[in-house]
Amino acid sequence: MPIQILMPALSPTMTEGNLVKWLKKPGDVIKAGQVLAEIETDKATMEVEAVDEGILGQIVVQEGAESVQVNALIGLILEEGEDASALESFTPVSKVSSTMPAVVEPTVASTPALVAPLSSASGRIIASPVAKRLAAASNIDLSNVSGTGPRGRIIKADVESVQTSPSSHTTTAPESLSGYVDIPLNMMRKVIAKRLVESKQTIPHFYLTISCEIDALLSARAQINETREKADKISVNDFVILAVAKALKAVPDANVSFHDNIIRKYHQTDISVAVAIDGGLVTPIIRNASAQSLGTISSTMKQLAEKARAGKLQPEEFQGGSFCISNLGMYGVDQFQAIINPPQACILAIGAGTQQAVVKNGNLTIATVMNATLSVDHRAVDGALGAQFLAAFKGFMEAPLTLFV
Repeated sequence: MPIQILMPALSPTMTEGNLVKWLKKPGDVIKAGQVLAEIETDKATMEVEAVDEGILGQIVVQEGAESVQVNALIGLILEEGEDASALESFTPVSKVSSTMPAVVEPTVASTPALVAPLSSASGRIIASPVAKRLAAASNIDLSNVSGTGPRGRIIKADVESVQTSPSSHTTTAPESLSGYVDIPLNMMRKVIAKRLVESKQTIPHFYLTISCEIDALLSARAQINETREKADKISVNDFVILAVAKALKAVPDANVSFHDNIIRKYHQTDISVAVAIDGGLVTPIIRNASAQSLGTISSTMKQLAEKARAGKLQPEEFQGGSFCISNLGMYGVDQFQAIINPPQACILAIGAGTQQAVVKNGNLTIATVMNATLSVDHRAVDGALGAQFLAAFKGFMEAPLTLFV
């Protein structure tokens, strides 16, 4: 009986994915471990490897198909001794017992697996799957697009820059109206849209803001970085991660998530950190951050951010997390309110440190002030508890040496 190739669930929250590309065609001999196809999830483009051997008998879902449901039949492999006639009488199994089909195994696709380098021999163009689909939808020739990604890879932003150039406006409109381009949602953006709408509609958000004077922290950071190489410099965000983790240890009732009829209280401080990538954002996790050194947090965060932007994060590197941080201070944003990522109960929005006039002991002076706004799920964390957490966080930020005691 033909072996079913099913759309794999590459994460616990995945319900659908895009079938970016088939790397085998009907009639090809399939060996265990060979890559059959590339699947785009909300986090990365993944390779699907064959577990069984045989001949690819039929492709059910064509490459380029979007929003393919998990466990949907996408292809069939003929076993040894079977021929095409076996496909005629085959009835697909309608239900599976596992969310991860046994037929295939997912692995994160590296950049070489996604595209081949441009060469005179192959003529292939280095471009992300999102960039290719966007270019096709807008009738843009990728050979005329300059890539700004790794090794000259064309990414979504490169195609969008061509779309928004004066010569790319193909929409005819009255002189009083401007042209426009409709940009298809990629899988990541679809999931972000769905989850955040659900978050705002179903979670009773409230917000608490506190101001931290960070001159002592900036001084400590400067002293630490004097002896470190440029690539190993400690960032303000590294201090924020450690301060959040220490504050959760000091106020453990804030280290929780909400699940229907229970509140789950975590023993470990696993801190999710929002990282902007091409087409959206992901939240890689610093595991057990309160027990890590500042240097370890810094190096781990750099590695995770690099992997996130390359689409190489493993599921265990972004799934879970007990608390989230979103920092827009590096973009000059003074203050903002972030949306909670369920089932987490809190997310801390960090603004830029700016010099401001403050009053100390009745005297006017200048201090570097950073605003931090806590978005809270009122079902799991009350106002007083949120305030206690912020007070602990402020204490660590304003007296950074206490982070190392």
